Amino acid sequence: MYLNKAILIGNLTRDPEIRSLPSGVKVCNFSIATNRVWKDKNGARQEAADYHNVVVFGRQAETVAQYMKKGSSILVEGRMQTRSWEDKNSGEKKYRTEIVADRTQFGPKSGGSGFAPGKVEGQAQSTSSDNVDEIEYPEEDINPEDIPF
Repeated sequence: MYLNKAILIGNLTRDPEIRSLPSGVKVCNFSIATNRVWKDKNGARQEAADYHNVVVFGRQAETVAQYMKKGSSILVEGRMQTRSWEDKNSGEKKYRTEIVADRTQFGPKSGGSGFAPGKVEGQAQSTSSDNVDEIEYPEEDINPEDIPF
């Protein structure tokens, strides 16, 4: 069994670029940054960013180009693909690995903090000493006799 699946949540690092294939299909290219936070051996907080190239086709490409801009939050779900070509000037073989998106989902509008872990609208949050967001869920009293089936 084989699986080629990528799911990324990040922010656009540049405005999307849209163009058309000779067949008329729209293609949108953009890149997103994803951040990773961890503690090293000494307990110091470390942070690193990774950058991913994304390509979207069809109606979804038009929608991304229309509504997204640099800094926007986005969820991208798709597959990884590496393509190659010969450079016109040097004749060298070039490679590019990118995410071919099957699905995109826009994050919160500007002013929001993106897809923050634990951030759910309408629910209270508390912060522990490790600066990790936790959701405080309200307690629910469910009576099995109230269920209609």
